This record gives sequence, C-alpha cells and structure tokens, in this order.
Amino acid sequence: LGTVPGLERHIREYRNGRDLTATPRDVLVIDMFGLTAEEVRQRFPAAYQWLLERVKPERDAKASTKDGAGYAKQWWLHGKPRQEMRRQLHGLARYIVTVETAKHRVFQFLSADVMPDNKLVVIALQDGFHLGVLSSSLHGVWATAAGSTLEDRPVYVKTTCLETFPFPDLDPAGTLAGRIRTLAEQIDAHRKAQQAAHADVTLTAVYNVLEKLRSGEPLTAKEKVIHEHGLVGVLKSLHDELDAAVLLAYGWADLTLPADTDTLLVRLVELNTKRAAEEAAGTVRWLRPEFQQGGQGEQVAMEAEAEAEAPEDDAQPKPTKVAVAQRPWPTGVTEQIKTVAEVLAAAGRSLDLDGVAEHFSGRGRWRDRLPTLLDTLVALGRARVADGRWVDAGL
Repeated sequence: LGTVPGLERHIREYRNGRDLTATPRDVLVIDMFGLTAEEVRQRFPAAYQWLLERVKPERDAKASTKDGAGYAKQWWLHGKPRQEMRRQLHGLARYIVTVETAKHRVFQFLSADVMPDNKLVVIALQDGFHLGVLSSSLHGVWATAAGSTLEDRPVYVKTTCLETFPFPDLDPAGTLAGRIRTLAEQIDAHRKAQQAAHADVTLTAVYNVLEKLRSGEPLTAKEKVIHEHGLVGVLKSLHDELDAAVLLAYGWADLTLPADTDTLLVRLVELNTKRAAEEAAGTVRWLRPEFQQGGQGEQVAMEAEAEAEAPEDDAQPKPTKVAVAQRPWPTGVTEQIKTVAEVLAAAGRSLDLDGVAEHFSGRGRWRDRLPTLLDTLVALGRARVADGRWVDAGL
C-alpha cells in the first residue's frame, strides 16, 4: 500500500460501531469489488496471495453449504458486496452514519474512502444541513419513539426512524438552512478534533457527560476530566443552538425540549400524514433530487450487474418460483399508490419488497419508489407493515 499504483482504491479503512463510539482500531480491509480473480492476480499479486492463502481456504471449507458455494466461487470478494449501497454512495465525498444500536443517538460524517460495517446505518447524504436535522434533539425524539430497543439501548430502524421522518421544507440556500449546516459542521469537527487530541475522549463518554450537564447532575472526577478534554460545554452550546434552529425551521419555536416532547411527537406525526397525502398527489420533497430524480438508465445497468455478480449455488436445487401476472408500472404517483394498494389487497397475504416488485414490469428506477409508496399507504391507513413485510390493512 502506497507503492503499488491503484491499490489504495482496494485497501480501505473500515469502521464498525465500537470504532465510532469508543476507540478506532485503525483496521484496513481488502475490497476487490469490480475485479475478477485474474485481474487481482495480475494487478495486485501480493494482495492476491494474501487472499489466496487466508480467505480462499475458509471459503472452500464452507462450499458445501447453501450460501457457502456462491461465496467460494467468488472467494476474492466480500460475501455481500452491497451493490445498491455502493451505487448510492457513488460520487459522494462523504456520507452520514449512525450506530444501529447505541446508548446515544449520534450522527457523523465518514469519508467516502471508509467502508462501513453492517451494524452502521449508512445515509447517502453529504450536506451538513441533513446532518444537522438528524443530529437535533427533535429527530432524536422521533427516532426513540419510532425505533426499537435491544436490552436498554435504542435501535435505529431505518424504515421507521429515517424513511418516515419528515424533514423541514427549507430553501437549501436560505439563511436558516445555512445556519443549521454551519452548526452541524462545527459539531462534527469539534468532536473529531477532541477525539484526536485526547485518547480518553470517546463519543459515549462525551455524551454521558453532556446528558449529566443537561440534567444538572454532579460530575464524577473522571467525568470532569472528560468534560475538560472533550470541551463538552462547547459541544452542549452548539447542540442547544442547533436544536433551536431546527425547531425554528419547522415553525415550532414555541416548543421547549424535553418538556414538550409529547407535543412535538404529535406534530411530527401530523406532518408525516400531511406529507404522505402530498406525495400521493404528486408533490415529493426529495432530499437528494439530482440522484433520486435522474439516472434511470444507470439503475437498469446496476440491476443487470447485480444479477450477473450474485453468488449462485449450483449444488443446491432451486425452488420453483410461481409466476405472477405483471402490470406495467404506472406513470403518475397517484396511480402508482392506487395500483400498489390493489396488489396488496389481491395478494391476500403479507409481501416483502421483492414480493410487491414482482407484480410489475418496466424500465428505469421505479423500484426505488416502492418503499416510499408502501410507507405512504401505511400512513394513510391503507396498509400495515411488520418485519419488512406489508399487508393490506383490511386483512
């Protein structure tokens, strides 16, 4: 690394939840996505030998299992290359992450050069404005109510915590959006600077102290050191200003958190319902319009590549797939919602995303719209969702 041209794109930093909330392990990972074994051997022989001698034997040992056979065929690649995530992150300089299960709900930027562990929730947005809204106590209240728990720790469930969360409708170039953006950048930079300067400053320790400052509880001797090393008083002031700016962005400056938490949740649910109705009528407030509204041909290509690269298990019999009657994908949003509702009603059972998608045919990125359409049906009371499966509300 550093002597072989191009290898820096394939030996990358890797982060998991503990790396972010505690102390980074400075782990690197070999990522040969997009290359054949022959290309790896020709271009990066040292890395090839490392994989050949350490990874291939482990893959071969599990080749008789259902999943193992496919992974053994592509032994130089990660078992799950996450092609959809890579497509969404393509072209971004950074992205937002939060640890799926954590005591404190903290969002931060990671460089696009860093590969995320599967226990990080990856949000393919790089604007500090979005980081600011997500980092506010307002979103924290929503995430706690909409998410789940593991023992006593909150779990951030992307389908209920993120995909249904109504962001404020602001001009991205406006003064208030700029204020939120600046505060978020300052918070992210401040935490990283203090972590780099002091080994005892971890996000968990810092937010434990911040929580005590807000509650008025006295700090222990150890916590006083964290308060000093982490400059937690500065961090608190930045978060307080961010919360005030985000509440103002929603037009809810009359609320005070945490005192008005119940009122805040009621307003967010009402806003969610209003947005769902607006989307049903064709008004969609895209968070990343240049990506979400364009590049339909690219999605077709990516889906074709995904099918070609997906591991297959030739040794195992394939279950017989029952054919379903496919409908052309409707053009208007209102018709899309109506047709998806009809599919759920006609199915007579719960369907996952693939189960709904197989009822339609068409080119472009129409499949990307399905989660939003299904969530809209849930918000409108036309469907219910549980464990990633949707069913008609009348069933």
